Amino acid sequence: MSKLAIQEADEGVIFMAKIVPGSSRTAICGLLDKMLKIKVAAAPERGKANRCLLKFLAEQLGVREKAVSIISGKNSPVKHIQVLGISSEILSQRLNLDKQGFNQ
Repeated sequence: MSKLAIQEADEGVIFMAKIVPGSSRTAICGLLDKMLKIKVAAAPERGKANRCLLKFLAEQLGVREKAVSIISGKNSPVKHIQVLGISSEILSQRLNLDKQGFNQ
């Protein structure tokens, strides 16, 4: 059983995500090796995919865009993402990880 690896950090959480840019729509696709797999509609050029990802995650989590940041992997498909102002439980709830069967 795979589960998203979430690290509690100062004032928030950090998790890893595998990003697939240039998709037909932006959506969470599931889990891949304890990482969240997210397809983004933006192309991987001049930071467009990263901006799309941060905006999408902020909307999904109900936080301001400034609360979501890429702390490593800006030029890589695998990124460490920090979200300020939420706990690991809230992250899991707001992303519906258990309900969508991603943790199975």
